Amino acid sequence: MYPFSFTKVSDTRAAVNAGRAGGRYIAGGTTLVDLMRETVERPETLVDISDLPLGEISVTGRGGLRIGALVRMADAAAHPKVRATYPVISQALELSASAQLRNMATIGGNIMQRTRCTYFRDVTAACNKREPGSGCAALEGYNRTHAILGTSTDCVATHPSDVAVAFAALEATVHLLGPDGARSIPFADFLLRPGSTPNREQALRKGELITAVEVPALPRPLKSGYLKVRDRQSYEFALTSAAVALHIRGGVIREAKVAAGGVGTVPWKLSAVEKHLVGERPSSRLWAAAAEHAAAGARPLQHNRFKVELLTRTVERQLRIVGGTK
Repeated sequence: MYPFSFTKVSDTRAAVNAGRAGGRYIAGGTTLVDLMRETVERPETLVDISDLPLGEISVTGRGGLRIGALVRMADAAAHPKVRATYPVISQALELSASAQLRNMATIGGNIMQRTRCTYFRDVTAACNKREPGSGCAALEGYNRTHAILGTSTDCVATHPSDVAVAFAALEATVHLLGPDGARSIPFADFLLRPGSTPNREQALRKGELITAVEVPALPRPLKSGYLKVRDRQSYEFALTSAAVALHIRGGVIREAKVAAGGVGTVPWKLSAVEKHLVGERPSSRLWAAAAEHAAAGARPLQHNRFKVELLTRTVERQLRIVGGTK
C-alpha cells in the first residue's frame, strides 16, 4: 500500500471541496481498501464521508424510494418499505455479499465498485482499465467470467454489482452534488460502457459526490425479484443474474422491467425482452419466447460462450418465478 493522507468531513460542502482538490471519497471502504492493498488504486488523499447526512431512506411521490448514498446495504435490504415495494432490491442486496460486508458497505459505494477481473487486479497484467493503452489481457486470456454484452476491443470486464442490476431494471436515477451544484442522471447513463476509454467508468465530474439513488414510483400491483446464478451458493459473483419487475392487471402485462448482470460491462437493460412482454398474457410460452431476446447482440469469447444460453435460461426462469406460469 502506498502512503496517503486522510481527512474526515462532516458536511457535504467540505466533502465536495476536498473532492475537487483531488481527494477520493471513502465510507465503508470494502472495495477501495482492497484495491489499495493490491496497489491497483493509489489515491494520494482519502476523504472519509461516513458522517455526512446521507443515510436515510424515504418514500417519494406516489410510492417511489429515495435511498441515501450512505445507507448500509444491510439496512437497505431490511428496510420495510424496500422489502414491501421493491423486493428485487432487497434480494439483490442480500445475495451480494456476506453479512459482515453488507453491514459495512454503502449503496453509493456498491454502485461505484470496480470490476473483479483478475487481470485488472494483477498489476503485472495488461489492463486498459487500470493503465490506458496497455492492452487487455482478458481478450486472449482466461475469460470465463467476462462480459458478452457491451464489450469493446479495449475491455471485456463485467460490472460486479448486484443491486446495480436492480436499479438498472427499475430505471432509477442517481443524484449527485459537485462544485457546480446538484444534478441528477439516469442510472442507465451513470455507468459507462468501456468503448475506447475503459478507465472512465462513471459519468461523474471532478469532485462530484453521490447523494442518493432514487427509484421511481411504478404502477401497482408490482411483482419483482432477483435471481443470481453463480459457481457456488455462498457469496460468489454472478455468472448471470436477472432482475425482473412486472405490472400485471386484468391478466395482461402492462409494464415490464428486466435487466441482467454478470454478462455485461455494465448492468444490461433487456429492452427487447421487455417489449416482447408488454401487452401479452403471462404464460410459459411467453416467458420462453421473451427470454430468447435476452442475449441479442452478444459477443462471447473463447471461454464464456456458455453464458449465451445461461443468460437465456436465467431470464426465462426469473420471468416464471415473478410472473407465474400457466
